[in-house]
Amino acid sequence: MHSLGLIAGNGIFPLEVARAARRRRVRVIAVAHLHETDPRLAELADEIVWIKVGELQRMIDALKAGGAEQAALAGGISRARLADSFAPDARALAMLARIGRFSDDAVLRAIAGEIEADGIPVIDPAPMFDNLLARAGLEAGPAPTAAQLKDLELAFGVMRAMGPFDVGQAVAVRDGVVAAVEAVEGTDAALRRAAALIGRGLVIAKAAKPGQDLRFDRPAIGPATIELLGEISAAMLGLEAGGAMVLEREKTLARAAALGVTVYGHE
Repeated sequence: MHSLGLIAGNGIFPLEVARAARRRRVRVIAVAHLHETDPRLAELADEIVWIKVGELQRMIDALKAGGAEQAALAGGISRARLADSFAPDARALAMLARIGRFSDDAVLRAIAGEIEADGIPVIDPAPMFDNLLARAGLEAGPAPTAAQLKDLELAFGVMRAMGPFDVGQAVAVRDGVVAAVEAVEGTDAALRRAAALIGRGLVIAKAAKPGQDLRFDRPAIGPATIELLGEISAAMLGLEAGGAMVLEREKTLARAAALGVTVYGHE
């Protein structure tokens, strides 16, 4: 691959993908979303086009004009943003009418299908990194107790049961009680809600939903995740080993250790 079309949402992952591509001497043609994508992406991309959320044809035209051989989706779009700046064009409206449902997975699969229909394969960017995915066992922080591991098994069990309904990527448990299941509000709001309901010491599981297309919707944590866990005095974060991403690994795990938050890869 000599050129990558990077469809960028929010968060640090688009920046990490751009850096990984540059290390591999791959040109980056970025399509960034107004009010969502970090402006620093402009410094890392060879070309960048800014669009509104929903401008599907402009997105594909930019990828083709830049000569993108493959494309990757990185970062999310806040649902709050959809309420005030969603501007679907004719192609996006036709796509949405065809799929008939608006879950994250259904919409992202449909967008990937539209891009591929114009001759640009959509890839999983994770293989561009050498040390991105969560490892099995203890990654950082105190060794988990038997009770915490039991809570983690419950959290992953709930996630597996709810996953086919396309409900979130995180579940919070404490002492055998399910405190929150992530839904439309996103992970951060769900965890704050859990802490408000049940207090300190939450055990949290984060994993892909069964059948989720990992090319563009792979669960991830980074330094901001750990700061939130410290803020709510969570005890443990369990990640799907080999599936969830640990962005800015050294910084993320060092901060977890400093805050006394256990990060554990669940198999």
